[in-house]
Amino acid sequence: MPFLPYHGRSRPQGVRRLTSVIAAGVMAIAAVLLAPGPVAAADTPWLTVSEDGYASFSVPAAAIEGGAGQVVIEGNFGPSAAWAEFGLTRRGDVYSGVLGPLKPGLYSYQVTADGTGLKDPTNSTKVASKPFWSTFFVPGDAVRPLADVPEGQGGKVETLTYRAGKQEKSALVWTPPGYPAPGPKAYPVLFLQSGDGVSATDWLDLGRAKQIFDNLSAQRDMEPMVVVISDGHGSAGDKEVKDLRKAVEDRYRIHRDPAHQAIAGVTEGGTRALRAALTRPTHFAYAGSFSGLLADGVGRANANTINRHVKLLRLYTGNVTDPAYNATNRLTKALDRAHVTYEFDGVNPDAGANWNAWQENLIDFVPRLFRKVSDHGPSDGHGRLKGEFTPPAPGTTPTPFVAEDGFVTFETTTDFQDAQQVTVWANWAPNGSWLRIPLSRAGDRWRATVGPLDPWFYYYRLMVDRVAVKDASNPTKVTSEPTWSTFFVPGDRARLLSDVPAGKGGKVESMTYRSGVANEDRTALVWTPPGYDPDRAEPYPVFHLQHGGGQNYTDWVEMGRAKQILDHQFLDGDLVPMVVVMGNGNVPDFNKELLENIVPAVRDRYNVSSDPSQQALAGLSMGGGQTFGVLKAHPGTFAYVAAFSAGFGSGAGVDAEAINNGTTLLRLYVGDQTDFVYPSFTTSLATLDDLGIRYEFDGVTPGPHGWDVWQKNLIDLAPRLFKR
Repeated sequence: MPFLPYHGRSRPQGVRRLTSVIAAGVMAIAAVLLAPGPVAAADTPWLTVSEDGYASFSVPAAAIEGGAGQVVIEGNFGPSAAWAEFGLTRRGDVYSGVLGPLKPGLYSYQVTADGTGLKDPTNSTKVASKPFWSTFFVPGDAVRPLADVPEGQGGKVETLTYRAGKQEKSALVWTPPGYPAPGPKAYPVLFLQSGDGVSATDWLDLGRAKQIFDNLSAQRDMEPMVVVISDGHGSAGDKEVKDLRKAVEDRYRIHRDPAHQAIAGVTEGGTRALRAALTRPTHFAYAGSFSGLLADGVGRANANTINRHVKLLRLYTGNVTDPAYNATNRLTKALDRAHVTYEFDGVNPDAGANWNAWQENLIDFVPRLFRKVSDHGPSDGHGRLKGEFTPPAPGTTPTPFVAEDGFVTFETTTDFQDAQQVTVWANWAPNGSWLRIPLSRAGDRWRATVGPLDPWFYYYRLMVDRVAVKDASNPTKVTSEPTWSTFFVPGDRARLLSDVPAGKGGKVESMTYRSGVANEDRTALVWTPPGYDPDRAEPYPVFHLQHGGGQNYTDWVEMGRAKQILDHQFLDGDLVPMVVVMGNGNVPDFNKELLENIVPAVRDRYNVSSDPSQQALAGLSMGGGQTFGVLKAHPGTFAYVAAFSAGFGSGAGVDAEAINNGTTLLRLYVGDQTDFVYPSFTTSLATLDDLGIRYEFDGVTPGPHGWDVWQKNLIDLAPRLFKR
């Protein structure tokens, strides 16, 4: 299967104008704040969110008392909406960073400086149970039920105070628009419970329950009902719940018979809903478990009684990162054995035990209450249970352990049993940005399962009490970054990054050469294609591929997957047979190093052409800047030139005519707004346009200043070489 395209249409060489893609990107940088509520004019927002979902954080250094070594944004940004840390970089007087594009939905976050939480004072949103948290909403068709309805068209939320034994308690009550209707009409009621570590107010602040009810009501997708939201401590039949039910019956015009009453909840609240349906089936006719943990106890009540009185028992679970996944698997088997009728919404592939999943659960569950429905199957896109998820036993396998469907389990050795915090920092944010995900203690180790991850190549390091550490259980290495490890998630999307069958690919070997610039012997890596013939009559074209700053000649092989990409493209028939040289660009005079040291050494060692039309040069970041430097100083030496995530720089003294006459292809690449060179790159296009230099630009490559982008750039560039 060919690699899926990730750019728009190719732009022919010679078209010298800024593309609409760049123009749109520049517009997106001028983002608007989407967090609701007024912000004082004198306060610069710490968060802005563009219309296409890029979140830009800018925290003033002055707001961090005493300064900080590390400032991160903690939020539900990780795979499956897992809580994760996004690191900010200090630039002058602010800590800043751009993350995205984020999928539509509600996001919660807090600023954390060296482990100390801080509320964003420029965001007026609040989470009552989490004083440091703020929220923001990224709109979109998929999350329309989470959006605010027009003012005055929604229901009302009020606080109900009641006594449970000797204690005074409170619950939140949503009543539908028009409540109470004239006449004797009574309303059905849903008791919606929270779970351990979850407050009743979280249903409003994080679950968007009011917005969900308002939208479903406006669309007439739910029966008019009263919804009672409580902390729900204790089982559904205990005295406290009885007291709450009585208080609701006394205050609101509701039906008192079980046929018009429903119960649902998250985590432990879902467990209580299950117990109500299975052990006291005459109390509630409808029950919903959102990540409930009950896995047994089905035999305590008669199946006939349950099936006769419970009109709907519907189960919900997230993917394998949800602690309820295995419990739900066991419960469905127990219900099947007991012949208890139930419905299963399927496995949510995109979320674990969090509000992203529970919002969807509520949207699915409420329209099924107190009415007849024809659809009893799972939600669109939800899958079946595939048995229990059981990672390998601690200490039995190298990590990470890559399981089916892209779920990856990380585990430390026992060396960090006294650590206070361990996270794994990897390129699994949108389009390859970096996020840290916390690991949990597992005996004398730390462990976490992350996913689902898209098929691709990933690199990571452990952060132990905020200090970078190599995963000693992972044998992979990155020469230029000793604390990094790598792993690969297979799949069609990542086919070009996978190993070809043994013996089918080209060869990578080391070439030692004398550097007059560095005054030492240095090394380059050289890829030769399958069937390379040192005695071939026609010399091979040669492609010089350069690394970036802080990197080395090893990086294109260890991180860029250059061998795998070139092997596949050659075997696919997409690549002209060529020799690819990955030299060491860490020198003060790259032009001299390349032209006087590397190029002669390659020509001496390999059967390569000296014809400029058979020469190509490309590089990423610093290497891209070096490529531009060679192009300016020695136009025509390389007929094929490309730069990844690099700026052209000044146009002073540039011979545009010589560049145009001597260059067959000048192709430029850049990441999106998360690539920090994006602004200077847009300036480069304007400079090239002003100079009249012909170039190709295929649009931004989604992703940051990182290998996810540069791998895609190489995939696009290599098949274009030596074909014109």
